[in-house]
Amino acid sequence: MDLSKVKLVVSDMDGTLLNSKGEVSDLFFELFHKLKKQNIHFCAASGRQYHSIVHKLALIKDDIFIIAENGGIAKKKDEIFVLNSLSVEKIKTIIPVLRTINDTHIVLCGKKSAYIETTNKHFTTILDEYYTVHETVPDLTKIADTEDFLKIAVYHSKSSEANIYPAIKHLKKEYLIKISGKNWLDISDEKANKGNALREVQKRLNISKEETLVFGDYHNDIEMLQEATFSFAVKNAHKDILKIASYSTESNDNFGVEKILSLLIESNSKE
Repeated sequence: MDLSKVKLVVSDMDGTLLNSKGEVSDLFFELFHKLKKQNIHFCAASGRQYHSIVHKLALIKDDIFIIAENGGIAKKKDEIFVLNSLSVEKIKTIIPVLRTINDTHIVLCGKKSAYIETTNKHFTTILDEYYTVHETVPDLTKIADTEDFLKIAVYHSKSSEANIYPAIKHLKKEYLIKISGKNWLDISDEKANKGNALREVQKRLNISKEETLVFGDYHNDIEMLQEATFSFAVKNAHKDILKIASYSTESNDNFGVEKILSLLIESNSKE
């Protein structure tokens, strides 16, 4: 594996760059600065809200590309260069369906803020980790035309794959439906995925698939893994991702991303 041609590193956040406590390691920030010196770009790509990603990566936020809401929006500093929103009609159609699923909480994810209907304290505590900016409203369908909405995130207390997906899989022709974690499922516009957003980053930098390295762990990472010659699944990834990725690394709790970045830096130092 020759990493010397890599010019762009892209990493998922939850389950990949972040450890089980939702933390970014000090080692990662050290490695980032070494990558920067070698003119290697970094992009964080997540199902998280843009504000949440910026909060986690505040030390380097102005130096990186950010793909948020599973490709619903992509930014560099204050410049938005990807924006894929759900139509008002689609929002109003699917929310009543989601309300019928037991033990489920719905998050309507806007460009400015996220919105929920529930006042359940346990869920709002969970939400704080992923959505730094959020509000509670009486009815999500009533605000569907108030801003650009990038996706709908749906949380199930036990399993999104077992309990949410079967209830809405018949809608796959109208929406992009992605199981994005053990408890989360995301519903987006058909064009909104991390792979499409990554291609826009690559175009802006004039960087090819052969010069791109991607880390991921769940189904919402599939399209962006396919846009990189060097696609890595962390050890804790979903079994489907372990099959799709070209390479594997250690888990998110065992510095899987950092270990490959160290190899990348070393390979460039030898030149």
